[in-house]
This record gives sequence, structure tokens and C-alpha cells, in this order.
Amino acid sequence: MTTLMQRMREELVRRNYAATTIHSYLKAVEHFHARVDTPLDEVGPDDLRSYHAYLLETRKLAVNTVVLNICALRFLYIKVLKRRDMKEDLPYPKERLRLPVILSPDEVAQLIGAARNLYHRTMLMTLYSTGLRRAELCRLKVADVDSKRMMLRVEQGKGGIDREVPLSKKLLGALREYYRWMRPEIYLFPGTVNHSRADKPITEKIVWQAVHDATIRAGIKKRVTPHTLRHCFATHLLESGADLREHSDDAWPFGSGGNHSLPASLAAPPASHGKPS
Repeated sequence: MTTLMQRMREELVRRNYAATTIHSYLKAVEHFHARVDTPLDEVGPDDLRSYHAYLLETRKLAVNTVVLNICALRFLYIKVLKRRDMKEDLPYPKERLRLPVILSPDEVAQLIGAARNLYHRTMLMTLYSTGLRRAELCRLKVADVDSKRMMLRVEQGKGGIDREVPLSKKLLGALREYYRWMRPEIYLFPGTVNHSRADKPITEKIVWQAVHDATIRAGIKKRVTPHTLRHCFATHLLESGADLREHSDDAWPFGSGGNHSLPASLAAPPASHGKPS
């Protein structure tokens, strides 16, 4: 790591940025540096404009991804190098609002039922029934499951904020079945090191792959991502007349009864749990 990159990292740390944000910002600047092939403190407006266009036109990155890159570069030049004049050379791209992809309740049931094994199935159930973001799912710990209070603790979510979400009886039952099979120690969904299980968080890529594989196996033609399940979580609650501000058990997907109970196609345990991957 160069001296300038170390300065940037220290500036991020002292401002108490989240670890994931620090990692993303440093990676974004490293990619920019490799592309422009110019000392970072000698970069000019032309370099920034060309790189900005490259991200959108050539790499065809999503607007949110480009915004992250712009935020990283703004932090470097404005906060670290104190070149406030460069703010005008780093505009945020205009974002066109699009409706998210929403699956029907039956499609969600098909998706979860098509999971490769119990490891993936429990991930998908947890995403849908709690509305967690994929990064939050990755960092879940066994101790975050509070069965006495029927709550799931989410530490350092978006914006570095802790919160709790209701834990339904059906999801708790699924988590207990999964726990007896996997026997995780610290992290609820442990990752791997050199193809061997390790007590460390899984990567977000594993969650993406679990959703992608289940989508194909279920024969769903829509573009489904882990965040799709978060959208479905909220949309299905609204469509069923639930108040999102209320944290009652019956108001959440996979609740203990009524119209929010676990779909019948998911109630029975899978024929084969398979191996986690």
C-alpha cells in the first residue's frame, strides 16, 4: 500500500467509516489508479472525465456502482488531498428510477424449494422472512438468534446501525433444523478456507450464487438477486395489508399463522440436505 493510500485508509478509519466501506473505497481507488496509470496526486480533470465515461460506456456498470466509485474518488481528492476544486469534476451520474423485480408468493416458494441444499435453503428463507440485506446475512452469528424474545439481532447494518427484526416460529424451526445439521460455532453461515469449512463469515458471492442456482433450478425467468427477496419481503407485507411499522410476529412472512404462514410446499423438510458449497 502506497503512502497516499495509507493516508486515505487512516482518514477513513478516524472518521469511523464502516469496514466494508473502507474496503470498497480503497479498491475503487486502486482500480482507478491502474486504469489511468498516472500518480494519483497528479491526476487532472481529463483523467477523471475519461474514467467516468469508461465506467458507464465501456464497463456498463450500474449507476449505484459508479456512484460508489465517484464517492471514493471524492473522498481521496477532497478529504485527503484537500483539492476541493475537483468536486465539480466528479459529478454523480443521473439515476433513472426503475421498478424492482417482484416475485409472487408462489414463485418465492418455488425459489426456496429449489435450493441446492439445506445450507442454501436456510439462507434464502432467512433473507425472505426477515428482509435482511445480503451483507447482513453474511455477518449473522449464532448468538444473534434470540429464541426467548423471538428476535433476530442485526449488528452494524446499513449506516453502521444495529437493529432487531422479529423472528417467526416457522423460521426459528428452520434455523434449529439447520443448526442440528451444520453445527455452526460463531457465524450462523460459516464460510470456507482452502475448500474446508472455517468459522468465518461467508462472502456475499456465496449468497449471490445460492440465489442464482435456485432461480435456474426453479425455472424462474425473471432476474432474481438476493436484494429481490428483500423487495418481495416488503411488497408481500404491504399487499397483505400489514403495517410495516408494526413488529408483530403475524405481520411478517413465515409468521405463526394466518395468511403469512410458511407456504405448504416448503413446510416439509427436503428429501436430501446435501453438502454446503
